[in-house]
Amino acid sequence: MKKINIFCFGFGQVAKNFIKKLSIEKYNINLSTTSRSESSKETFKGINYNSYLFNSEKFDQNLVVRLKDADHILVSIPPENQEDIVLKNFSKFIEGSKVKWITYLSATSVYGDHKGEWVNENSKMSPISNNGIARLKAETSWVSLEKNNKLPVQIFRLSGIYSDEKNILVRLKLGDVKLINKKGHYFSRIHVDDIANILFKSLSKFKSGEVYNLSDDKPSSSEEVTLFGAKILNIKDIKKIEVDEIKNDMLRNFYNESKKVSNKKVKNYFNYNLKFPSYIEGLNYIRNNFI
Repeated sequence: MKKINIFCFGFGQVAKNFIKKLSIEKYNINLSTTSRSESSKETFKGINYNSYLFNSEKFDQNLVVRLKDADHILVSIPPENQEDIVLKNFSKFIEGSKVKWITYLSATSVYGDHKGEWVNENSKMSPISNNGIARLKAETSWVSLEKNNKLPVQIFRLSGIYSDEKNILVRLKLGDVKLINKKGHYFSRIHVDDIANILFKSLSKFKSGEVYNLSDDKPSSSEEVTLFGAKILNIKDIKKIEVDEIKNDMLRNFYNESKKVSNKKVKNYFNYNLKFPSYIEGLNYIRNNFI
């Protein structure tokens, strides 16, 4: 049985699905995580682990001992106040650790708006949202850590994540969806299972200093995805609004950017066939199994 001593900064849906994948693959998992709430002992999928308090204000000092012992580190915490709080607080401990795999989860918002054209890992990065600007700064910091300290760092730029629990079908059933009228608006998405599978593949085929886009094969408009979801749920008459009627800042930012994110590099390097090549397979699977 393979052993893994992994420290997860943040323990949201991506980290949890990755740990679930390790469990399915019969790994002996020594897990530590962080949480914004007080430190505690927790159980996930039969795995007992320590969750340590960590936020922008303070952290549990016991965290440092576990971090130094980790051979794998997964970072899924977004920047706060334009800063990567993991590097701000722990770079010196990571530099002195025996880690052999560090993965930073970034976002495709680093590319900014490309007027609906394709982007790949070599495309110009001109982020326009605060999130995208912060993500790019964080990426730059992780790349510097890798180069200056010869540490094993890879970066995954994630497209819009959906899962069996969080998806357009759930929101449609709640009546929490409006069709946004914006022609030529494209975005990419990826199912959390595919993220977990690629993270798993990277354990045995790790190349430090690399950046990969994680997206499915079919960039589409939000309207297209929503209408497909409504069709398979037999929901009619969804309210349609104009972009300038959007109240939510995050959603408004989403419609300021349009791009198709290429996944060729990650599929080729890891020789990976997506479990859900598009929203069609993903949403059909969710409807048949969870809705």
